[in-house]
Amino acid sequence: MRYRKLGQTGMEVSALSFGASSLGSVFREANEPEGIRAVHAALEAGINYIDVSPYYGMTLAETVLGKAIRDVPRDRFLLSTKAGRYGADEFDFSAQRIVDSLEESLVRLHTDYVDILFLHDIEFAKPDVILEEAIPMLNRLKAEGKIRHSGICGLPLALFEQLLPQVEVDAIISYCHFALNDSSLLGLLPLLEERQVGLVNASPLSMGLLSLRGTPAWHPASEEVKARCRLAAEFCAAQGEDIAKLAVQFSTSNDRIPTTLVSTANPDNIRRNAAWTDEPIDEALLREVLDLLAPVHNATWASGESIYNDNLRT
Repeated sequence: MRYRKLGQTGMEVSALSFGASSLGSVFREANEPEGIRAVHAALEAGINYIDVSPYYGMTLAETVLGKAIRDVPRDRFLLSTKAGRYGADEFDFSAQRIVDSLEESLVRLHTDYVDILFLHDIEFAKPDVILEEAIPMLNRLKAEGKIRHSGICGLPLALFEQLLPQVEVDAIISYCHFALNDSSLLGLLPLLEERQVGLVNASPLSMGLLSLRGTPAWHPASEEVKARCRLAAEFCAAQGEDIAKLAVQFSTSNDRIPTTLVSTANPDNIRRNAAWTDEPIDEALLREVLDLLAPVHNATWASGESIYNDNLRT
């Protein structure tokens, strides 16, 4: 497993990291003992960074993760959770709710601090709430030692382009923007590097787009994007290859992107994913898949406030 520096946090994170959303049965029904074994398998494979949120499974993911890490030495892993989003349409970025949310998360996670606290999907909040209330509270929690570092996350890249010049945060989570079908995150790297903000890339399979299984009904991508991604997955299968392997290798291969979160509650899956990151990528297959996906390259979807969704390619 390769490790890379996360901005100026001083932390070195594994190229592949563990997204705990699956522990909350977000994508499909998860088995708790198996999910706990998946966390332990991730750590054994050299993964040292775990991310979760109270939103995932309505606190279930944090609860299961807490059981998994309860007896693991705290210096064996880096841990982040989030605040601000608690349901599909339930958001609260007020200062007091952030404080309460963190305290609740610490209890569920059986720890007395998190390495990063992210504000979750802030594109759904008015910018002044984030700038005047939420970010100042993160800074206070950091000063008090309740969190080591602060961060923001969301889908639209314009969110980061607009807010990062105005705030001091240590890291961001961006998802679905550095995968086989969408590499638009590369355009944000100069700003992140200039401000020395750590980058966590998430969802190398684009929330199920890059899969033979097909996307869940709620997936917001257009039918054209879904069809093209399905075509690419079928092409890989016809070559005797799994598009998931190519996707994970692609998303973890760029040294300018410190870590990529992958989510699974299956211990065998996380072992495979970790092993893939150390194997050389099939460059010929990669070129063919990128050609197949070219008609929908960087196509995305709207999320949150309209100010972050102008000029999208959908």
